[in-house]
Amino acid sequence: MAPKALITGITGQDGSYLAEFLLARGYDVIGLHRRTSTVTFERIAHLTDRLTLVPADLMDESSMIRLLRDHRPGEVYNLAAQSFVQTSFAQPLLTGEVTALGVTRLLDAILLVDPSIRFYQASSSEMFGKVVEVPQTERTPFYPRSPYGVAKLYGHWITVNYRESYGMHASSGILFNHESPRRGLEFVTRKVTFNAAAIKLGLQKSVSLGNLEAQRDWGFAADYVHAMWLMLQQDEPGDYVIATGQTHPVRELCEIAFDQVGLDWEDHVVVDQQFFRPAEVDLLIGDPSKATDQLGWKPEVGFEDLIRMMVDADLAALKKGS
Repeated sequence: MAPKALITGITGQDGSYLAEFLLARGYDVIGLHRRTSTVTFERIAHLTDRLTLVPADLMDESSMIRLLRDHRPGEVYNLAAQSFVQTSFAQPLLTGEVTALGVTRLLDAILLVDPSIRFYQASSSEMFGKVVEVPQTERTPFYPRSPYGVAKLYGHWITVNYRESYGMHASSGILFNHESPRRGLEFVTRKVTFNAAAIKLGLQKSVSLGNLEAQRDWGFAADYVHAMWLMLQQDEPGDYVIATGQTHPVRELCEIAFDQVGLDWEDHVVVDQQFFRPAEVDLLIGDPSKATDQLGWKPEVGFEDLIRMMVDADLAALKKGS
């Protein structure tokens, strides 16, 4: 009998890569999606005939309970969230309801239906925020600097609480920034790669960005979903930093992306104060030693290859659409 997994947030970047990964390993995959007037299955369009898609909502625990009872997954991967940091400042209550309390509703539904289900929580490096040490490990104190980071921290600690209170196999992956051609346009990596491609094709002349000195630890999303799966295959649950251990400023991101299309980034990038965060996170760099030692995980795709891959994908998509 094939193993069965439920993915919340299956229509997002990570959800689509995780669905591919699990299907390749013979899983039956159930995807939770919110019912909306506009269907947004673009990232999983090539998979829909192999998935079971079920409408439900992290804001509604009864829908979680019904879904778990009807489909009986052995693994649950909670990737759903209001996941854009800038938006969390404008919509802090919505961010808290989905990204924080949504985790509790899902954990509670698992506890009610079948506490033997293995649970993965998508935690975030944004929980470290105003970092107190570099690099960050599983033992680094948290200091979130956005409503998103605060909500993710709640989701992280409630996962630990259910694990310790009820003996659930509940693990958190503290994922540092991970990107791909499927990244949303509101995120700085994709914003840069998409606009570099558009400028190369003559569709526009410039792109406006915020803090070019902000540094992040960027990896490839398809590498990171492998780590999620590995966590749920362990005998004991735990928390793991998933990162490359290298950091890069936004300025370097611009240099590589525009170089891929043969342009000088300084001719096209405009710094705009409206894109600066009210409270900036300047340096996030993770130490993935625990994941390497205990899970046998390591990233496969480097930063420069990732950015060039994303630019090429955006060029191809824009040419196809023109």
